[in-house]
Amino acid sequence: MKIHFIPICMSTLIASLPMVSATDALAQNPDAIYSTYETYNGSDLEMTLNASGTHFRLWSPSAQAVRLKIYPTGRNSASEQTIEMTRDKNGTWTAGIPQKLYGKFYTFQILHNGKWLDETPGVWAKAVGINGNRGAIIDFAATNPEGWDNDKGPSIKNINDAVIYEMHHRDFSMHPSSGIASKGKFLALTEHGTTNPKGDKTGIDHLKELGVTHVHILPSYDYNSVDEANLPANTYNWGYDPQNYNAPEGSYSTNPANPSTRVSEMKEMVKALHDAGIGVVMDVVYNHTAENDGSNFSLTAPGYYYRHRPDGSYSDASGCGNETASERQQMRNFIVNSVKYWAKEYHIDGFRFDLMAIHDTTTMNEVARELKKINPDIFVYGEGWTAGDSPLPVAQRALKDNVSAMPQIAVFSDDIRDAIKGHYTDETDRGFATGKPGLEETVKIGIVGATAHPQVDYSKGNNSKAPYALSPTQVINYVSCHDDLTLTDKLAKSLPEESVADRQRAAKLAQTIVFTSQGTPFIFAGE
Repeated sequence: MKIHFIPICMSTLIASLPMVSATDALAQNPDAIYSTYETYNGSDLEMTLNASGTHFRLWSPSAQAVRLKIYPTGRNSASEQTIEMTRDKNGTWTAGIPQKLYGKFYTFQILHNGKWLDETPGVWAKAVGINGNRGAIIDFAATNPEGWDNDKGPSIKNINDAVIYEMHHRDFSMHPSSGIASKGKFLALTEHGTTNPKGDKTGIDHLKELGVTHVHILPSYDYNSVDEANLPANTYNWGYDPQNYNAPEGSYSTNPANPSTRVSEMKEMVKALHDAGIGVVMDVVYNHTAENDGSNFSLTAPGYYYRHRPDGSYSDASGCGNETASERQQMRNFIVNSVKYWAKEYHIDGFRFDLMAIHDTTTMNEVARELKKINPDIFVYGEGWTAGDSPLPVAQRALKDNVSAMPQIAVFSDDIRDAIKGHYTDETDRGFATGKPGLEETVKIGIVGATAHPQVDYSKGNNSKAPYALSPTQVINYVSCHDDLTLTDKLAKSLPEESVADRQRAAKLAQTIVFTSQGTPFIFAGE
């Protein structure tokens, strides 16, 4: 790992901080230095087109110089043009070309501390070439399916009117018996009339038959672990390794090499679900990136977007090697503007935040507030915990225990999850639904949606010792999700001597509690 203790241009810093010697500057806390960066929240970051041509704007306040490169293809080609960008306002660099460069690709490259870093599509690429290494210039209006202007998800008064179904694109359609042609693709959710060999409905017809109101799709942005140029050779991945946050994942499209295809097919999926009366919740992972020094964040503004330990190494509350710094204004702007983009361009109806407590409550409140302006029916929920410690003060974290400071945000209830089926860390541990005594009060905490209630003794709760929700609308009730054992597997491990029929009875009891409790019911695909 390459360590950045002070990952900025020191000459630029010292010139901008009078009365500070080089030695003093080196001894400063990086947070104090990053706070001197001007930030930019305009709508023209990255690349825009208009009648006068194609325009580029990159936020890179510590860069000594920036190059823009234009390519004819998404990979394996030399650049056609290399343009020196001009330093502009608020830490940005700009360049313009007096033609609409539809069909072309681009990268940026910054000079940092005297060294040219690797090329990057930037952090705001909305379309990318194969494997996401180059930004793509496409006509987004041409990617809209017929009727897109009038497309809208289901209207719900409150989040707890929803029934959420979590699914992974490949899991949902890949099985040979699915009857679906576009296996593992966005388009799988556009196919009607599909059945398995027994005649049971599959695909979108199965979802309608279930009666769910929203599908929660696991990460669908462009992620790092799948080689889009060699899809048959790939192993399974959930997609929690972000690369390009604002472009769809190419492996879920029928042609990853065509930047427009992944955009148009994801929109077709959304519209097909909306036409079926089903909303789309997108799983977002702004808390960490797949790469450290090699991420698009690091290659445009080294160090800024991440939290670091005192020794300069990456802090790691995500358990994935790094954690982002939502409290810094440009990162906050990025998160807020990114979800707004997905809501506007792709008509997404809700967002699930992975390891949400790595983010600060101010950022999450702004996320909810800005999304509600776009669509009052949009809702936001997330994991109210981290995977490790963080430099962000506990009082500022978007934790389950701090959800009262985020009135329009909901959190998953680990109370009801572990009490019903047994603790997630012990596969053989039983819960209320599988006959373990002493969990009644913790189950009741889940039933009342973690609100204050005279018939609930919080002192006997396993995970929570006090009510934390202002309203049941702030709680997502579930018994299993993509993490850890599915409910079926948990029951098999904790009830090994019982018959399948008895395990099915336990599963029915578990789901009955979830669906009859206050709060929002959430089920995992296949339950």
